[in-house]
Amino acid sequence: MLNFIKKKMALVWAKKHVREAEKYKQNAHQDQEALLLSLVKTAEKTLFGIAHSFDEINSVEDYQKRVPINDYEDLKHYIEKVKHGDRHILWPETPLYFAKTSGTTSGAKYIPISKEGMPYQTGAAQSALLHYIAHKNNADFVTGKMIFLQGSPQLDEINGIKTGRLSGIVAHHIPSYLQKNRLPSLKTNLIEDWEMKVNQIVKETEKENMTLISGIPPWLIMYFEKLIARNGKKITQLFPNLQLIITGGVNYEPYRAKMEELLGGKVDILQTFPASEGFFAFQDDHTKDGLQLLTNHGIFYEFVPLEQFGKPDAKRLTLKEIELHKDYAMILTTNSGLWAYSIGDVVRFISKKPYRILVSGRTKHFTSAFGEHVIAYEVEEAMKVTVAQFPAQITEFHLAPQVNPAEGLPYHEWFIEFEKEPEDLEKFRQNLDLELRKRNVYYDDLITGNILQPLIISKLRKEAFQEYAKSEGKLGGQNKIPRLANDRKIGDFLEKLKDK
Repeated sequence: MLNFIKKKMALVWAKKHVREAEKYKQNAHQDQEALLLSLVKTAEKTLFGIAHSFDEINSVEDYQKRVPINDYEDLKHYIEKVKHGDRHILWPETPLYFAKTSGTTSGAKYIPISKEGMPYQTGAAQSALLHYIAHKNNADFVTGKMIFLQGSPQLDEINGIKTGRLSGIVAHHIPSYLQKNRLPSLKTNLIEDWEMKVNQIVKETEKENMTLISGIPPWLIMYFEKLIARNGKKITQLFPNLQLIITGGVNYEPYRAKMEELLGGKVDILQTFPASEGFFAFQDDHTKDGLQLLTNHGIFYEFVPLEQFGKPDAKRLTLKEIELHKDYAMILTTNSGLWAYSIGDVVRFISKKPYRILVSGRTKHFTSAFGEHVIAYEVEEAMKVTVAQFPAQITEFHLAPQVNPAEGLPYHEWFIEFEKEPEDLEKFRQNLDLELRKRNVYYDDLITGNILQPLIISKLRKEAFQEYAKSEGKLGGQNKIPRLANDRKIGDFLEKLKDK
């Protein structure tokens, strides 16, 4: 009876939430402009606000004239002041948290999360679940066990500001009504070594009634493989009531075939787009492509056409100016004190009513050694179509240019770790090259003009990408390996891991 009441309440709550959410979908671009002016007014007397004449900003155009696009290095001297305990720097108060991430040229990034920003991080995740429940008209999963493969919830402090990985921070904000259903134990979550942690998670969960599992695809796969190795059963046999997998961080499509094989049965997939800088989008309908952009969650968005990104006169478009099916660098202004901040993600709109996006790549993750500017979305789509046609299964892949081959023309080298190799690897290679040529006219021109030879596939041994992640200290958590690069840094390491 208690479980019945719990499911019924969740369903009523979800439908009410979705009805209310329809309001902001209808007025998204108007609400966005009002939000920007509200953020500017709030931060008018901060050090950043004074330096950029916030008191003179009365429109989006005023803001764009006074505040240039920033990356972490541009804001770093302000963030260092916040770390030293100074107040009224980027936002009126000191942050509630610093989300610590890696990846900049000068080491770790410390992304501020304000007391105003934190509720939107957790609220977006909750909203994603409520949209799913309402659309599915089913809340069965709320009565079972749930797990999120995440970083350690252990937090440090910098001058009173709690600091840690975003997933560890969010772990402190799980609603109390979900705590008793949540796995793994705190002791296990605190394990820093990722392999040890996953092994312990397997032991804690393999006999439980798991109904919801969340994490980024590579680490879900690692968890599932260990479960199968210990129990000899596919995941839906081991967890017959598993209803929902929530994933984010990377494009799910290249992992879909592998995940379906491990699952061994039907499980709903809900894709999300969270980051330390904010929770930007989620699948409001798990049966449709695209993620609904969250336009009333404390973030003002601008979009720079990808071909203009990095140029001093680049256009900065608002929602009302974007076009469908074009790639844009996403720029954020947030209620945690990030101003015209380039997060490095590239998105593509597939709908305006409501605004739905695909994450198509990273501004720094592309291959253009020969002027082709191939982006992640193109290689992932080419791989997805090719894998489906043969069929084959991949664990992971990485594309790197080979500018100076020992002989012959330069080429794109695809380092691929296969779970299931195609019967005819040569035809697979030809098809993959053709699919990429269909998606990138510049690459096609280079092949046609005999500037490049068609791509070459280098097969990698099992767990090659895990070995690379370990070598970089990035095994586990929310760490992701770039799918493509403009140099050979990753490629040279993978060269040593080729399948003999």
